[in-house]
Amino acid sequence: MANRLFRSRSGQGRGLNQGQGRGLGGGNKPGSGPTGSCVCPKCGHKMTHQVGTPCFSMVCPKCGAKMARE
Repeated sequence: MANRLFRSRSGQGRGLNQGQGRGLGGGNKPGSGPTGSCVCPKCGHKMTHQVGTPCFSMVCPKCGAKMARE
């Protein structure tokens, strides 16, 4: 009877604890936290990341290309 509570209509389990959550972010992905730096993919210039401003919305002061998260 307990199995009926955790089964969907298709007969598959609900997938509890299968790692499908979004998590807190980390690594070099977008939204990876307040620390780190932004780097220009064209000339390699680095700037410190500003909280609340995505790197891709910043412009490199040297060459004018859009920055990327390091």
